[in-house]
Amino acid sequence: MKKTGSYRIPFIFLLLALSLSFVLNISFGSVSIPFTQVLSELFSGKIENESWNYILWSYRLPKALTAILSGGGLALSGLLMQTLFRNPLAGPFVLGISSGASLGAALLIMGSSIFSGILSFGLINTISLAIAASAGSFLVLLVVLAVATRVKDTMALLIIGLMFGSITAAIVSVLSYFTTSEELQRYVYWSFGSLGDVSWSQVSLLSGIVIIGIALSIASIKTLNALLLGENYAKSLGVQLQKSRYIIIIATALLAGSITAFAGPIAFVGLAVPHLARQLFNTTNHQVLVPAVLLCGAILMLLCDLIAQIPSSANVLPINAITSIIGAPVVIWLLTRKQKMLF
Repeated sequence: MKKTGSYRIPFIFLLLALSLSFVLNISFGSVSIPFTQVLSELFSGKIENESWNYILWSYRLPKALTAILSGGGLALSGLLMQTLFRNPLAGPFVLGISSGASLGAALLIMGSSIFSGILSFGLINTISLAIAASAGSFLVLLVVLAVATRVKDTMALLIIGLMFGSITAAIVSVLSYFTTSEELQRYVYWSFGSLGDVSWSQVSLLSGIVIIGIALSIASIKTLNALLLGENYAKSLGVQLQKSRYIIIIATALLAGSITAFAGPIAFVGLAVPHLARQLFNTTNHQVLVPAVLLCGAILMLLCDLIAQIPSSANVLPINAITSIIGAPVVIWLLTRKQKMLF
């Protein structure tokens, strides 16, 4: 295993790539802002056009920060789940957290027509959707934690989490069947995922939650490295499996649940970026992988959002589709070039 100091150059490269991706992301859109003007506004606060200033600070900067938080948070939560379950196909949503958020949003959007107004909360906006999705993911988290106290086998917990996801998906399907076409269309648009409907106050709240999730993940690095060699080996090192499992699940729920609440369900990133980071750094050491997946996930999301904006056009493609279309071929290429999967 290499020393972490030997990865200094790759990390410097990723930081430069993140900076460039960030500036490019806020430069392009339906209104193109010159690259030099963006840099001038960021570093000196001076910009020639006041409308550019408004676009940058009221729309593009919050969206770019949401992309960084969403990409890094989903990638990290995917890494946590893959290590906890020792399953390369595990992602941040295997415990049903995202499905719970989707159920909360579905009840808010489609529940009023089905339950004759009982579940109608008045005006449906970004804030109410975030609250409903957060409540749904939190309820699923409580159920998963309750089950985790009774189930000792980690693989059994994985299967139970998938069953929770199936149940909530089935309920959403029933709601979709009975709802009106307008409400169904609104829910479908929400399920596409969006980074552009988040205000500065929401970015601040999302940042706080993601930082807590990252802190819990960093505190679990030694445990995660021990789990790579199996639960029995981890026990021999003095790891308290039940406590460690709770911490990892809570960290994943905070990251995946909050991001889904504010940006909608975003696929692919949490599943693929951990594999991408392992191939790029050629290591399974979580002391390296945790910051690596944060940076890779943020860069990928910024680039996908840049492509989704369709420069010089008012149209914005679903971010959920772009992450898979752009990211999947990259991972396939890396895996076929390396001809093996690190895990």
